Amino acid sequence: MLMRLLVVFVGAVLLNCPVIAAEDVTVAKNDYADPASWLCRPGRPADVCGRSNQDTTVLRADGSTRLERFHADPNAPIDCFYVYPTVSLDPGGNASMNVEEQEIRVVNQQFARFAAVCRPYAPLYRQVTLTALRAGLSGHPVNTDRALAYNDVKDAWDDYLARDNNGRGVVLIGHSQGSLVLAKLVSNEIDGKPIQSRILSVILAGYRLQVPVGKDVGGDFKSIPLCHSAGQLGCAINFASFRADSPPPADARLFGASTGPGLQAACVNPTALGGGSGPLHAYLGSGTEPVIADGVQPGPWTHPPKPISTPFVAVPGLLSAECRNDGSHNYLAITIHPTTGGARTNTITGDVVIDGKPLKAWGLHLIDLNLTMGNLLGIVREEGRAYVAR
Repeated sequence: MLMRLLVVFVGAVLLNCPVIAAEDVTVAKNDYADPASWLCRPGRPADVCGRSNQDTTVLRADGSTRLERFHADPNAPIDCFYVYPTVSLDPGGNASMNVEEQEIRVVNQQFARFAAVCRPYAPLYRQVTLTALRAGLSGHPVNTDRALAYNDVKDAWDDYLARDNNGRGVVLIGHSQGSLVLAKLVSNEIDGKPIQSRILSVILAGYRLQVPVGKDVGGDFKSIPLCHSAGQLGCAINFASFRADSPPPADARLFGASTGPGLQAACVNPTALGGGSGPLHAYLGSGTEPVIADGVQPGPWTHPPKPISTPFVAVPGLLSAECRNDGSHNYLAITIHPTTGGARTNTITGDVVIDGKPLKAWGLHLIDLNLTMGNLLGIVREEGRAYVAR
């Protein structure tokens, strides 16, 4: 059960879990000129993003619904480059390069919808597996090669720049382990280098990007500031989601926490980049497809229950978000606004639950991107317009 519960993890936790470094052996590079090395790449008939069903049932507080059809934009003026979180159930410390159901599901949940505003690129990579995570947590670590995961993503990025970018603006998107790898890529290959001029934004969900206390630049990134408006280019968005009534415990070190004196985890609220609170335009898994991670099936969505046929549900007016700093953590607080006597549910799933108990230190990590998806799409759309105008 634990393996199934941890399917969307790991970013910061990889910094703390005991693992054994892989032996110093030569590992063959992936060929990212081969379309089979990508989950999403424009123009492929078998593309994971291209065949993803993103249709949504918009569910109002009174229980009435409308269907929102999804339409990708094949002529989008910008690109998105995505690195997915820890999902591999492969044996051993690092994943294979096979496209498996776990990778398809997480792309459906976290990235395919971005095809409405950008051309989607998502490389396969030999990530550190859930198998390695569980082994480390149980005190029996296995060999892992974190450098292999990073080098794969770097090779994919280099291939994308060489063959596909052609001067286009690009948004970098990651979650958990994907954010960890992307943050390193930005620090090593983009920050302060000429290619930085093509970066519209860096979206690091479920991660603790460090900035000096009270500042929006410095720390992990030396010249990439935090985003403050939708038209701002070359900036970073970072957040970790928690229920407003269940903040991170004071001693939790995974998300929203500082990694050293004078530093704090950044929190950029996708609903209100300039500060304050705002409504979340969430796209939540409806329960018509297997859950990715926590084993808690969403729904029923209405009272009395009625069937939902689309893979996603939108719940306008139910959720809002604001950044909060409680002295030990800087995090995105998610507030539920119930409708008394309404026909729509007033609850959401998304907590990490083991043996019936939510792990408060993880918050709503499983649905970081689902919660903010519509808001992030609006930001990326505005960034594309600003880049084209520039």
